[in-house]
Amino acid sequence: MSRTTGSGDAPAPSSPEQIRNVVIVGPPGSGKSTLFEHLVAARVEGRRPRGEERSGSTGLTAATFASGEVVVNLVDTPGNPDFVGEVRAGLRAADAALFVISGADGVDQATQMLWRECAAVGMPRAIAVTRLEQARADFAETIATCRRMFGDAQALAEPVQPGGPGTEVEGLVDLLAQRDGDLLEAIIEQSEDEALLERYLEGEEVDLDTVRGDLHKAVGTGRFFPALPTHAFRGVGIEELLDLIEQGLPSPVEAWMPRVFRTNGGEFGEVTCDPDGPLVAEVVRTTTDPFVGRQSLVRIFSGTLRPDDAVHVSGHLSQFAQGREGSAGDTGSGGHADHDEDLDRVGALGAPLGDELLAKGSAIAGDLVLVSRLAVAETTDTLSSPARPALVEPWLLPEPLLPVAIHAKSKGDEDKLASVLQSLVSEDVTMRLDLNAETHQVVLWAMGPAHIDLLTTALEERFHVPVETETVRTGLRETFIAGCEAQGRLVKQSGGHGQYAVCRLTIEPLGRGEGIEFVDKVVGGSVPRQFIASVEKGVRAQLEKGLLAGYPAVDVRVTLVDGKAHSVDSSDMAFQTAAGLALREAANETTVAMLEPIDAVDIDVADESVGSTLADLRGRRGQVHGTEPSQHDGRTVIHAEIPAIELSRYPIDLRSVSHGTGTFTRTFSRYDYLPPQRAKELTQGR
Repeated sequence: MSRTTGSGDAPAPSSPEQIRNVVIVGPPGSGKSTLFEHLVAARVEGRRPRGEERSGSTGLTAATFASGEVVVNLVDTPGNPDFVGEVRAGLRAADAALFVISGADGVDQATQMLWRECAAVGMPRAIAVTRLEQARADFAETIATCRRMFGDAQALAEPVQPGGPGTEVEGLVDLLAQRDGDLLEAIIEQSEDEALLERYLEGEEVDLDTVRGDLHKAVGTGRFFPALPTHAFRGVGIEELLDLIEQGLPSPVEAWMPRVFRTNGGEFGEVTCDPDGPLVAEVVRTTTDPFVGRQSLVRIFSGTLRPDDAVHVSGHLSQFAQGREGSAGDTGSGGHADHDEDLDRVGALGAPLGDELLAKGSAIAGDLVLVSRLAVAETTDTLSSPARPALVEPWLLPEPLLPVAIHAKSKGDEDKLASVLQSLVSEDVTMRLDLNAETHQVVLWAMGPAHIDLLTTALEERFHVPVETETVRTGLRETFIAGCEAQGRLVKQSGGHGQYAVCRLTIEPLGRGEGIEFVDKVVGGSVPRQFIASVEKGVRAQLEKGLLAGYPAVDVRVTLVDGKAHSVDSSDMAFQTAAGLALREAANETTVAMLEPIDAVDIDVADESVGSTLADLRGRRGQVHGTEPSQHDGRTVIHAEIPAIELSRYPIDLRSVSHGTGTFTRTFSRYDYLPPQRAKELTQGR
């Protein structure tokens, strides 16, 4: 995150009340990164904002600076939906969210979904309206749209000139100072200051300091959302927005606190934002930088962190499996194994300032700090005192659902690849690693194509392990679809003891999921008792290897009905081999079929996208089992079963058919017959 070390020290708040943690969110092209740069430049002497929007940003950018009587930790997040994990991390780091809405483009559905996420946890929100210099921009219509979609969005100021064709923002009118009646009434009402509201309605004059105090309370309720017009390049709205951050947004003391447990699962006890309390902190992001090494962006909820402190590091994602979207209940997999480590030593502390790192002597409860040299800490891990280990419930984690298989370009890099992949996993909880023993592929599960590009680029440029990608192979199964008989006969003589075994088998298909059964019906001792187990071992080994295409065979009953043995030349291995020969003799295109995995899929889309989503499912051989209203208004959940083969690009395609707002979860359901033509395509060359 930070590449160079600044020459100065970071501003040091003396109490949590002096801290403001704010995350900037918004869609690509809304101007949020430009706004971030100008907000920082307005308060940091000598800093010049970048001249253009960082539209390709893939990670968090943070800056710590003093503003008036507070210290602001400002976090900018990427707009690309592939990096929703970074947005979620930014939300966890902050106590309030600043939504950046383009006055020319309005509110898209992805922004509306993110707003709902913030509402679900009661996070205070404010709105900055940008791009008002564009001809089609309309500030009043943007505010009206926000009110329809978000609730009680209120403009604290308006452009001097309306944002119509050919006009530009040139200044602001402070509506608070002008005592706009509707606005004042809304602020006082949402601040829940009933006595003041009653006096105000009776005509009593309200002083500006009281209004600002009630604005702070109103925003803190998570039901009142102040909005400001901005034009970052002209500096319009920047000072007013910083004033809103200082006086209108909550401090960590007023913020929502995550649940904290003991590492053994018991209750930890009450945790408050107290610098003198027990240390409870969380790693919200991990990076490995070639210049400054490993860094952890840490949010401190309680206590004080100092350089060289010994801390307990705990991570138990599997304990909170329900908190991972799309999870089948195994959030500890894919490299994010549960762990507890004592005495990890804290390195230097710093405050981020874009690409710089400012020295920091300590970090108190409520602060956001960069920590170096945390050797074992991963993103979402909890830092606490070794004398009182804690475990913070992690934030809502999106499940990576887009797979890609990778391998090192050079054979000599294969061992190194395994090691560096673990480093990537420790940094990014939206990446999952699957070492598929069946297909012999290393599979990365990511959030989308841009995320995959980021990961493969990191492997080459940061870790110097170039990789190539390939199509993910799906683990199929084979099964018998018709009853049959077959004989396996092994007769070899080459001097000395030979090999002799004959076994006759009958084969019957079983229902899906019934497994493999072996039955002994030999009579008269035609196969000696000591070799019955050898036949079963050979049967099971051959079924595991596959029959026609090399995939494991399932759901079959194999019965040994007869055979022959030789007093000298028969052996355990001979009967194992004969059993395998019998199965291969029985297998052909009329007796054996391919099975494919079927996933149960729940798809959550906006109501207007239901038709296009259902049409797309039909093209994927999906079976729709029903629909129901989503827990969110205006959305529908589609329940379906879809072949796993058809889901390899579904995160990309669903984004297209749902205009970027569809989400889905998948869990394995069962195996079912693969159409013969599709089977030929998939098994060709095996």
